[in-house]
Amino acid sequence: MGKYDWSGYLTVAEMVQKAGLKLHVSLCFHASRQPKIPLPKWVLQIGEPQSSIFFTDRSGQHYQECLSLAVDDLAVLNGEPPIQVYQDFCESFKSAFSPFIVSTITGISMGLGPDGELRYPSHHKPAKSGTVTGVGEFQCYDLNMLNLLKQHAEANGNPLWGLGGPHDAPTYDESPNSNNFFKDHGGSWESPYGDFFLSWYSSQLISHGDLLLSLASSIFSDTAVNVYGKVPLMHSWYKTRAHPSDLTAGFYNTASRDGYEAVAEMFARNSCKIILPGMDLSDEHQPPESLSSPESLLAQIRTACRKHGVDVSGQNLASGAPGGFEQIKKNMLGENVLDLFTFQRMGAHFFSPEHFPLFTEFVRSLSQPELHSDDLPVKEEETAESVRMSSDSNIHMQAA
Repeated sequence: MGKYDWSGYLTVAEMVQKAGLKLHVSLCFHASRQPKIPLPKWVLQIGEPQSSIFFTDRSGQHYQECLSLAVDDLAVLNGEPPIQVYQDFCESFKSAFSPFIVSTITGISMGLGPDGELRYPSHHKPAKSGTVTGVGEFQCYDLNMLNLLKQHAEANGNPLWGLGGPHDAPTYDESPNSNNFFKDHGGSWESPYGDFFLSWYSSQLISHGDLLLSLASSIFSDTAVNVYGKVPLMHSWYKTRAHPSDLTAGFYNTASRDGYEAVAEMFARNSCKIILPGMDLSDEHQPPESLSSPESLLAQIRTACRKHGVDVSGQNLASGAPGGFEQIKKNMLGENVLDLFTFQRMGAHFFSPEHFPLFTEFVRSLSQPELHSDDLPVKEEETAESVRMSSDSNIHMQAA
């Protein structure tokens, strides 16, 4: 612990520098399923007898792809709190890559949770084939989260509210109306208990994000590099009043309460930029039964960011989303100012004869009103590359 081998990454940075390109680096503190990259072995070994360092759902299942935010400042990693380990990691990175920071490395994304995003792992179980994404589950059942909940309930004079999460919430793949908590009318989310729990649950997430972004901002404050954090687009069930996918992920966002104001304020406080995925998703291509609205949620988050002066960077979410290019273009131009757009999922299909011309047309269409007939593809799809936008735009596009 505390020793890092950056040699392979330094070689990549040198190659990028020699090619005259730029790097946006992601500092990750989570595991990956595709490709399969687990947490460090020494962390998993600590977690074997101390499973409470991981998020836990109502049935007692542990999520072992990142640490529970409840242990941020607890000495659970061989006598060190995770926040100290994150700090050592970032400082080691800064020292090793100092020749490249700013000149080649222009942006750093700070990992904030599952898949690097600021959220609870509320949807970590894949949906059953052919079914609509369920509401997810609250992740507040590891011993450390329960201890924080207990303390909060006692401090508010309702100790019985601190015994656990909502007992009447649906399971991962169920709809909002399969139980009482998320029902549009008369649901427990609107009760005094619902407000107590959801306020506490979301505040823990925001405090965690604040801790990590303030750490990154402090470490890189003497450089001109930009620090970013990623916020997910939990758009399923957005057309219901409760917005259950938001709630289980940790955003106290309902039809009557803006849960992203506090998120944007936290990013602004730390002078960090926000990454929003899903800019290729449109409402018309969502399953009607999912009551989803990625466009409305994206607009809501961007409004909160504008209010607090937070720069927004975009990403696509799916590979080959129907109408994806047009939706991205809609989200990049006009009043929708973006700091950066990262086109994700660059692979073999990206460079195929069927696909690459479509991407070429898309990029050129952002700066050229008309294309030569030789540049027009036969049909539409999606891809990724690195490109500077038109002279009248400050937006940059990059590939990942």
